[in-house]
Amino acid sequence: MATERSFPDSFIDEDPQQALKDLNGALKGDSDNAEWFCQRAYAHILLKNYNCAVEDAKKAQQLQPSLPLAFMRTGIAEYHLKQYESAHASFTQGHQLDDSDTTFEVWIKRCEEKLGVRTQSDNVTPAVPHVKHDWYQTESQVIVTVMAKNVPKDGVCVSFTERELSITIRLASGDNHDLNFHLLHAIDPQQSTFKILTTKVEFKMKKTDAIRWEKLEGEGQESNIKHFNPNEYPTSSQQACKWDKIVVDIGEEENTDKLEGDAALNKLFQQIYSDGSDEVKRAMNKSFMESAGTVLSTNWVDVGKRKVEMNPPEDVEYKKY
Repeated sequence: MATERSFPDSFIDEDPQQALKDLNGALKGDSDNAEWFCQRAYAHILLKNYNCAVEDAKKAQQLQPSLPLAFMRTGIAEYHLKQYESAHASFTQGHQLDDSDTTFEVWIKRCEEKLGVRTQSDNVTPAVPHVKHDWYQTESQVIVTVMAKNVPKDGVCVSFTERELSITIRLASGDNHDLNFHLLHAIDPQQSTFKILTTKVEFKMKKTDAIRWEKLEGEGQESNIKHFNPNEYPTSSQQACKWDKIVVDIGEEENTDKLEGDAALNKLFQQIYSDGSDEVKRAMNKSFMESAGTVLSTNWVDVGKRKVEMNPPEDVEYKKY
């Protein structure tokens, strides 16, 4: 190969040590061949002689300043020597000479990543995103809400145990957010779940006992505030207790349980019906039945004097079975 004065990359890849010897011999007879200096730099790179590679590649630059490959070889050798700023400059010059070679873009990005990591670790303390969390309860559940947006579907790792909730959330920024709660009372891990939403992650823990939690965490002292059970009467109470007030409180808790989608809509209709007057209830029943479930009106003045026709949504076709 050496006698033909040809040293392709494939020849050097096959035996870089032999290629180096052949190139040494060739350059003794022709010390002004920029391409051979480039290829000898490549052989040095494969043999991890990075300083020698830089010398040969820069010699090629001097002999032929318009040769993009000379800047590529220089940049790669400097990159391996951890001279990222010099490597970045070499790749940038080479890319200016040949903007069609996307390899330069790849190496430029690598250098920028290295320079960014070094600058951050040396000079800047990475900002930790502030993530808020809150909790509330119903008669049967304790719900912890973590206000984190756009959490990926596989971005939550959770461990439910009887008295502990451990959470790791991978935020949209790529950082992990860890939470660990030592619960005030026991939960049922098998019936506890979590749900990832667009703006938050919800963790629903099933209460072992239907008692009001005074706080989320603590030593687990038994609370004396029990949920109202109509089948039990407090015969051992030392003082008067307003049981009707407790029933109201429980109802308020259930109303604060955040439903979504069809469940939220159905609950709204139920609330309107239960709170409505007799005319509102008649209007809802008549409009729903006559329209085959496609219309729900609370205006008895309107629907009481006519038959309510079917009116399905535009993208829905009604079929009679």
